[in-house]
Amino acid sequence: MGLIKAALVGASQTLADSWLEFFVCESIPTDCLVVRGKKQLGKHSSNTKGNDNVITDGSGIVVHEGQAMIMVDQGVVTEIATEPGVYKYETGTAPSIFSSTFGAGLKATFKEMWERIKYGGSAAKDQRVYFFNMKEILDNKFGTQNPVPFRMTYQDLGRSFTVGVRCNGIYSYKIADPVLFYVNVCGNVTDRYMRSELDNQLKSEFLDSLQPAFAAISASGIRYDELPGRQREVKAAIETEVNPIWNEKRGLKIWTVNINSATISEEDTKRIQEFEDRAWNRDPGNAAATLVEAQAQAMQNAANNPNGAAMGLFGMGMAQQMGGANAQGLFGMAQQPQQPVQPTPPTGGAPAAESWKCECGATNTGKFCPTCGKPKPVQLTADGWVCECGAVNKGKFCSECGKKKPEGAPLYKCDKCGWEPEDPFNPPKFCAECGDPFTDDDIVK
Repeated sequence: MGLIKAALVGASQTLADSWLEFFVCESIPTDCLVVRGKKQLGKHSSNTKGNDNVITDGSGIVVHEGQAMIMVDQGVVTEIATEPGVYKYETGTAPSIFSSTFGAGLKATFKEMWERIKYGGSAAKDQRVYFFNMKEILDNKFGTQNPVPFRMTYQDLGRSFTVGVRCNGIYSYKIADPVLFYVNVCGNVTDRYMRSELDNQLKSEFLDSLQPAFAAISASGIRYDELPGRQREVKAAIETEVNPIWNEKRGLKIWTVNINSATISEEDTKRIQEFEDRAWNRDPGNAAATLVEAQAQAMQNAANNPNGAAMGLFGMGMAQQMGGANAQGLFGMAQQPQQPVQPTPPTGGAPAAESWKCECGATNTGKFCPTCGKPKPVQLTADGWVCECGAVNKGKFCSECGKKKPEGAPLYKCDKCGWEPEDPFNPPKFCAECGDPFTDDDIVK
């Protein structure tokens, strides 16, 4: 059993008149996803009382643009065609797949699901043809009943806010894999499968995906009020969440996502605006401009003071004398060159390690040289050796943390007379023989 592509769709009417039986679906309504094919008899057919569940050898099947066709034999999918054209059904040929638009994924699904059923060369007694609507399924409206958490981050100010976003919009989807859709969704359709049977389930899963999708979007630095203009990012984030169910189990694919509006509550709006106003005044020039505006408004209010403008202006002067900001001073700060902000070391951790140069020439920050493997040399001072914790010691153990003095520390020997102290790692300040002071020149190289 198999299909042979016979001609283009334009020849369908002529072939319909010549073939014994003819299966065609002229048009699939926009609210319909799957239609069961009905037998149309040609003028030369004598099978006027034939069963719709038996496809005669030599029958024709037409697949139009925007359609896909599968043939089910004894409950098993045996043929599939997603390319438009006219196909001839022959029982003596091997099963075939006509699909150039869906690639290897659809072929792999078909190969996995289909198992050949043999009937000793005779045709099976229950054969059905189904046509799938492969066009974009439009106008799927959605709206959040409850606010969806959205994290707003001001990277330059080091502050984040969690706000509740309400949004509404519309999305569309397509059938990407007719075999998966038939096996896991619509199954044995008597006549047709309507989109209304699936809409509520898809809408619920779509809304459930908004919270993790918004979390991923907010992490990329996109603000909530930018969502209507960032359709590509929104679609990618939602697609990541729904694909494990929609695409891998149902053979559906998100096609477009359009958010019409995204709003937050008045409380969240006020909280963010207040923070942005305060952040604006972090700059001395901006703060000076704000102060000048406030002082000008205060002067206008003073003129309307029932006790006289002088009393109002006196109050302004008292406020400045008690520590109020001075606009002139702020403008002066703004004209000074700003020093670059130095990165703050992580709180609660050790300070950044200083670099050191090994004998092999490599510069390192760890305890061992990654090039030659030699340990970091012990830092020596005139008073002793420096431990990792920063304490200066003279003995063999650190007086602060108790760590043992590292092996291989440099030895001291007088460079004048050659006298060696009892503890060559911790020499006295002066040589006991000649009185020469011990310095870094006395380290044995």
